[in-house]
Amino acid sequence: MKFATRLNSFASKPAAEWPDLSGKPTMLQMAKRAAKVQGLTDLDLNYPDHVAEDPALLARQIGDLGLAINGFAMRYYTNPAFKIGAFTNPDAAVRREAIDLTKKGIDAARAAGSNLMTLWLGQDGFDYAFQADYHTLWQHEIDGIREVCAHDPDCLVSIEYKPNEPRSYSLMPDCATTLLAIKDVDMPNLGVTLDFAHVLYADEQPAFAAALIARYSRVLGVHLNDGYAKRDDGLMVGAVHTQQTIELLRQIRKDGYDGAIYFDTFPDMTGLDPVHECEVNIQTVKRMLKIVDRIEQDNRLSGAVERQDAVSAQAVIQELMLG
Repeated sequence: MKFATRLNSFASKPAAEWPDLSGKPTMLQMAKRAAKVQGLTDLDLNYPDHVAEDPALLARQIGDLGLAINGFAMRYYTNPAFKIGAFTNPDAAVRREAIDLTKKGIDAARAAGSNLMTLWLGQDGFDYAFQADYHTLWQHEIDGIREVCAHDPDCLVSIEYKPNEPRSYSLMPDCATTLLAIKDVDMPNLGVTLDFAHVLYADEQPAFAAALIARYSRVLGVHLNDGYAKRDDGLMVGAVHTQQTIELLRQIRKDGYDGAIYFDTFPDMTGLDPVHECEVNIQTVKRMLKIVDRIEQDNRLSGAVERQDAVSAQAVIQELMLG
């Protein structure tokens, strides 16, 4: 099984790793630190933040550390104008810049040996009533996504939805809206990345969202973390919503997901040890998958689910989890 992680997490508590460091650690310094994590197999890189001029060389350097590149994730920070929209910017020249930047990111991902580009379109949205024409925003978004999908049909493009932040309202805030967009785009290499904390504060049940995506599109990425369903807390896996995490893991296995489990957690927010934090996340997922195995072998749960008998289902789950 592949386990990937957010690279910027490994800038946490820098003095413990680089006592003489002045400034921020480099991408390779963070990658070397991540390589210390027992069980970690992959990294995800932000584009263009983490990617130098030669993506193939970067891939070899990461490979020399014993890791692979799971995929790239676009970041739209290079132009201050992106703050009011990347694909949905009111200025056609800025929209073109965002689309062309994404195409370059896809080319870089392919040169690095990956075929996954994640789009988190957090800048595409609105903050005020009467700020935008919603039909126009939607059309710009659909046109932009379709164009980047068509750029390289062999590269998977995955939309990571989020209710808000940095915009007050994101154009892709939840599962249903994202699936509507995918239907409109109508490209075979397009799918969805489920971020657990984003799903929670979109007021969704993670396993239900995964099931809908598998029915109408496909899950191309799974970002595990946790939170209190009010914001993107980035807490450790299973810290708050243990049952929901186990149910999600069971659902994506049932639906045939074979990609990496990516840890989108924020140890750097409070200065946690990122190596230990990532190792515990990996151990937690492995334990949860063992519980999933036990669930699949226990006919009592399947019977309770078939009857929609919540009490009996909870009795079985608590027994399988706690003994």
